Amino acid sequence: MTYFTTLGQTRYRFDGLKSLLAKATPERSGDQLAGVAADGPVERLAAQIALADLPLQSFLKEDILGIDGDEVTALIFARHDPAAFAPVAHMTVGEFREWLLAATTTGDMLAKLRTGLTPEMVAAVSKIMRIQDLVAVSSKCRIITKLHNTLGLEGRIATRNQPNHPTDESRGILASAVDGLLMGAGDAVIGVNPATDSVEDYTRVVSLLDHLCQTLEIPTQHCCLGHVTVALKAIERGAPVDLVFQSVAGSQKANDGFGINLALLREAHEAARALHRGTVGNNVMYFETGQGAAFSADAHYGMDQQTIETRAYAVAREFDPLLVNTVVGFIGPEYLFNGKQIIRAGLEDHFCGKLFGLPMGVDVCYTNHADADQQDMDNLLISLSAAGVTFVICVPGSDDIMLNYQSLSSHDAVFMRETLGRQPAPEFAAWMQKMGITDPNGRMTDAPMLAQRKLLELTEAAR
Repeated sequence: MTYFTTLGQTRYRFDGLKSLLAKATPERSGDQLAGVAADGPVERLAAQIALADLPLQSFLKEDILGIDGDEVTALIFARHDPAAFAPVAHMTVGEFREWLLAATTTGDMLAKLRTGLTPEMVAAVSKIMRIQDLVAVSSKCRIITKLHNTLGLEGRIATRNQPNHPTDESRGILASAVDGLLMGAGDAVIGVNPATDSVEDYTRVVSLLDHLCQTLEIPTQHCCLGHVTVALKAIERGAPVDLVFQSVAGSQKANDGFGINLALLREAHEAARALHRGTVGNNVMYFETGQGAAFSADAHYGMDQQTIETRAYAVAREFDPLLVNTVVGFIGPEYLFNGKQIIRAGLEDHFCGKLFGLPMGVDVCYTNHADADQQDMDNLLISLSAAGVTFVICVPGSDDIMLNYQSLSSHDAVFMRETLGRQPAPEFAAWMQKMGITDPNGRMTDAPMLAQRKLLELTEAAR
């Protein structure tokens, strides 16, 4: 179908929903390099006007990706719930935006709507929203998940403690983990990106993290972010696996590039649940996404990077995950050129994931060759805090020495607690107080001696 709109004396034409969505997307370098972006701000505005007038029903009448046999598309249509969609079925995209922002639209109403939306509907409405709109609606969405603690409660933000090491050396991992724990980082997960992907190293890393959590009685979950096939082999050998991790994308071809499909993810989900490791719940999957992944795999089929990103959320939601995060600035300036684009993309991803029903976190990050700096990351962190982000990622000194990119530091966890008033998961907060890391008011103590002594003992034992 062809869509038209007129601005001044110029009539603009958009051939199909794929083109309309792409040209309505706020400016970003990835879409420009792929040749799908608007020619400039005027054509972008024309596309946004046409998109605002588009009935939501249109997204159920057209396979936007346009590829026969794509299993992600099949999943999207199979999981769409017409009864849940009914309250907004008569609306246009613009009317849907107004409804989302209305004070009378509550979090409970948004929760009931989740299965009635398709990823493309969610992407579409985000394209005609300003930043404060994205924050306002996201803050209404509450997605609670549990394994060893409770994540997603109102007024709380969790953190991933990311103790990566260039050679996966056990003492280096442990030292980084301890550094984060002493500042209260790690209630979402203590998660290591391994430098290698062997079953032996994977098992060693999860065993090390499990020993840390068990010895100090930390109410959190751990994860080695190896490939799902490695996790399955480790589970078969009896490794103490809390969470199974996998990067996912919005088309079957892109997921093929990751070496996965839906059947493999189902196998991993069932294997992890069968371990029954959860103490307060049994959400056992951890997924990671990011704008540009499908572009890197040449698997976007002409779709813009933000819309194809939201389709990955359909894959993630299928497996009831504990955590999902977008690594928003990790791929580089080829996809998000500068701080402005990274901030916008991070808030878009968070909004779309939360509206779709995911426990959405954000790796507030950038690469060293991007036109961005830590002040941009401060702005994104504060905006995400207002939006009720489920978790963010923290690394020592904001500098990941293995992946070679810039993220948040564990000091930012302190800032969120003490300045923004965002406390960690309740079970983890109680542990921090017991260890002397924080006082009864949740503020850092001058000398968390109990924590330091126990963590030092553990570090020495690992030598």
